[in-house]
Amino acid sequence: MHFTLADLVTDITQNGAESGAALVELEVSETGNSGRGEFRFTVRDNGKGMSADELKRAVDPFVSDGVKHPHRRVGLGLPFLIQTAEQSGGGWDIKSEKGKGTTVSAWFDAGNVDMPPVGDVSGMFRSILMFQGPGEIHITRSRGGRSYELRKTEISEALGGLEAAGSLVLLDKYLRSLEEDTSQIRQP
Repeated sequence: MHFTLADLVTDITQNGAESGAALVELEVSETGNSGRGEFRFTVRDNGKGMSADELKRAVDPFVSDGVKHPHRRVGLGLPFLIQTAEQSGGGWDIKSEKGKGTTVSAWFDAGNVDMPPVGDVSGMFRSILMFQGPGEIHITRSRGGRSYELRKTEISEALGGLEAAGSLVLLDKYLRSLEEDTSQIRQP
């Protein structure tokens, strides 16, 4: 089970990163405040994609292809996403085409008592930027009328890679400063 929306976003984005994609795009937005508004995310990849039959199996919690996790008999990432979105007054959409990629979107009503906490967004972005696989990860974040973009290749180049502890500390400080800037905006 995922404890925060950041956990869900990380899980779905990791699926995209492990799909053989050259590019994974993540959009995360929050609107409103004080229990009103919406949390929304979309993950797009240009990986292997799924046929209609494979997509039907992917949203079934009692089915797993056995490839990603050979010892598991169930796959719960998408089913948990669907359940969480629906029970918190939101929704979801998945589009996939074999050989072309997949797009997963979900939205959550911030005023719904069943919406999980958002969680550590800057920590989520740090983890996602460290995923192996895709040549590029592009993140777009909007909140409170402000937005910013992150590109893994640009960040990696600026920091001299994302492997050294010092680089990761700088990345963490940078991401937290971006989130602090977007949290200073007051919403009506």
